Amino acid sequence: MKRRGFIKKAGLSGVLMGVSGGLAFPSPRDNNKADAFTMDFAPHFGMFRNHAPGGIIDELKFMADQGFRSFEDNGMLQRPVEIQEQIGKTLDELGMRMGVFVIDGGDNWKVSLATGKQEFLDNFLKTCRAAVDTAKRVNAKWMTVVPGYFERNLPLGIQTANVIEAMKRGAEIFEPHGLTMVMEPLSDNPDLFLRHADQTYMICQAVGSPSCKILYDIYHMQRNEGNLIATMEKTWEEIAYIQIGDNPGRKEPGTGEINYENVFNYIHQKGFKGILGMEHGNAQAGKEGELALIEAYRKVDVKV
Repeated sequence: MKRRGFIKKAGLSGVLMGVSGGLAFPSPRDNNKADAFTMDFAPHFGMFRNHAPGGIIDELKFMADQGFRSFEDNGMLQRPVEIQEQIGKTLDELGMRMGVFVIDGGDNWKVSLATGKQEFLDNFLKTCRAAVDTAKRVNAKWMTVVPGYFERNLPLGIQTANVIEAMKRGAEIFEPHGLTMVMEPLSDNPDLFLRHADQTYMICQAVGSPSCKILYDIYHMQRNEGNLIATMEKTWEEIAYIQIGDNPGRKEPGTGEINYENVFNYIHQKGFKGILGMEHGNAQAGKEGELALIEAYRKVDVKV
C-alpha cells in the first residue's frame, strides 16, 4: 500500500467515525491493561477499528491498553485543528508519544524538490511552517519528508544539490522548535528521487542539522537494497526514526521474509530510544486479525 493510501484511510477514519469522548461508544476492551512493549512500537488509526468502534479516540485508548506507548498518523497535518488538539490531549492523558506525520504539501509528491523550481520550494516551506503548529498541538517531534520524483532533465548532482538546499531551508524552520524532518527513501516506484539509505545519509551530512535526519523504513529498504543490519550500521549516525513492514505484502512481522527478531535485537543493542512506526496493513481482517497483529509484535519484541 502506498503512503497516500495510508493517509486517505486514516483521514476517513477521523471523518466517518466519532472523535469526541462524548460520541465514543464503549469498546470491548479488557479491564486489565497489557504489559508495555519493550520496543516503542507505534500503530496508526485503522489498525484496531474493530476493537475500538467508538472512533479514533477510542482507538488510541485501545492501543494504550494493549501496551503500545506511541502512535503515528501520516495524515495529521490535514486533520481539523480541533481534532489535532483532541488527539494531543488524549495522548498526554495516556502517556503516549506522537510519532511522525507527513509534511505533505500536495504537489511535492509527484513534482519534485529535485527540480529546483521556486514554486515547489515555496510550497514545501509553507507546509513546513504549518507543520510546526500541528507538531505543537500533538507534541510531535518528527515529520516525514519525501523530496518527490526524479527529474530526468537534470544531472543527478544538480538534483541532489537542489534537495540539499530545500532541506537546509526546512531545517532553518524546524531547528528553533527542536523538531526534526526525517527523510524517507521509498520503494513505491522507480521514479522517486530518494531510494537508498546511503543517498539519504549523504544529504543529511551535507545539510548538517539535527533537524534533518533519516527515516529508515525497513520494508522499503528490504525491497530496494536488503542487507538491513549492515546498512543501518553504516548510516546509523543519521537515523532518527524507524518504520516497520514485512516483505512481501507489507503486513506485520512474521508474514514475510524479514527476520524481525534479529533486526529488533540489533536496534535495541544500539540503544535506540526512538519510535518504530507500524506503517503496514493487517494480514487478517476483523478482530481476529487485530489480535493476531498484536501477538505478532509480542513474539518479535525484545526480551529483557
